[in-house]
Amino acid sequence: MAEALRYEPLSEAGTLLTLPPLADSGTGPVHDQRNRPLADLRISVTDRCNFRCTYCMPREAFDEYQFLPRAEILTFEEIERVARAFVALGVRKIRITGGEPLLRRDLPKLIERLAQLPVELTLTTNGVLLPKFAAALKDAGLARVTVSLDALSQETFEAIADVKVPVSRVLDGIAAALAAGLVPLKVNMVVKRNVNDHEITTMAEHFRGTGVILRFIEFMDVGATNGWQMAHVVPAKEILERVDARWPIEPLEPNYFGEVAERWRYRDGAGEIGVIASVTQPFCRGCTRLRLSTDGKLFTCLFADRGYDLRLLVRDGADETTLARAIAAIWKIRGDRYSELRTQATAPRKRIEMSYIGG
Repeated sequence: MAEALRYEPLSEAGTLLTLPPLADSGTGPVHDQRNRPLADLRISVTDRCNFRCTYCMPREAFDEYQFLPRAEILTFEEIERVARAFVALGVRKIRITGGEPLLRRDLPKLIERLAQLPVELTLTTNGVLLPKFAAALKDAGLARVTVSLDALSQETFEAIADVKVPVSRVLDGIAAALAAGLVPLKVNMVVKRNVNDHEITTMAEHFRGTGVILRFIEFMDVGATNGWQMAHVVPAKEILERVDARWPIEPLEPNYFGEVAERWRYRDGAGEIGVIASVTQPFCRGCTRLRLSTDGKLFTCLFADRGYDLRLLVRDGADETTLARAIAAIWKIRGDRYSELRTQATAPRKRIEMSYIGG
């Protein structure tokens, strides 16, 4: 059985390296080079999506893209084995992502498997398929969902999502998730200057008083195809100022260490909003996440250009202890802090696409 992982660069010029010897024990909490605990796992279950959002999967780059063949995608049994290894290392939150995860056939069956683990189990979706699947996901053991929605006006929504889908279908999906009890439900809005920033207060007004937590996300330079420029970023400070000018808000304490969203509440009691400010207020020092791609590679940062091929061990028959030892070895040499080092000049650097590892 393999005792080391191949470190597989995603660039053609890279060479395959081996990890240092694995630790003797693969159980219990582990910390990286910056003393950050491993607590969160994001699992991408498909690299396919029914949207072509300009900041994630722009049509000009992905319409001719070769998606992963079925044989290269981790099976539900393989995902469960890896997830159990993560739990042994202290992971207590698992988020299912894509692409669009609801495109993965029989997804509730995977949810049912993972729901047996002592974790908070969540899912991020564009919401279009939630009317069909929300009840089944809840019955299978999913705790809650986060829905991506970047605008309420049809014109702006189509300009970003690049599909002929009515906004009402996403709103119906949100309603279905609420009815199924997938709460607290969060809505993520990626804000881009001169594209949808005029809808910041429109979105806030729509979700105020509904129990839905709206979170504004600064436009990030994930991947290499979305044409990111610093000029496109609407800083979280400006977003909060716009909301506060209409409805006064005040800060809230984080729910837990490593929470990426800065929390705020309306002073009139109409609920909560959040901002995710990876660009202007980096939170690398509190990042506790690992990401598992659809084909079994582990990524230690959203802005990574390389992944560790865990599928080699999984399909070599590695047991949960061996998998945990491998994961622990990866985490212990992790030193990522891309957002703290970001400059305008970093934008052209080759990075893995967000659609591949789920954001």
